Amino acid sequence: MYAAKVTGSVVSTHKDKSLHGLKLLVIQPVNDQLELKGKPLIAVDTVGQAGYGDYVYVAKSNEAGMPLHRDMVAADAGIMGIIDHYSVSEEEL
Repeated sequence: MYAAKVTGSVVSTHKDKSLHGLKLLVIQPVNDQLELKGKPLIAVDTVGQAGYGDYVYVAKSNEAGMPLHRDMVAADAGIMGIIDHYSVSEEEL
């Protein structure tokens, strides 16, 4: 899992059946100082509460859709939770 910031949303009139009723968000991975890094990607909001500007933690690959309890979800990234507080010890950096 890794941390990311929600930077936008996706509106899709046609999508795979496994994604019906699910919110798709644009997320940008962040480093330990919460600075944007890498390329943005689209993630399924499995908690249903994430929104623009939120910091979230994300799972990729098969784990992306696990919280949805569906046989198969056509997603490579899934938001697993919203970060309320984030701190990293200076000793570990």
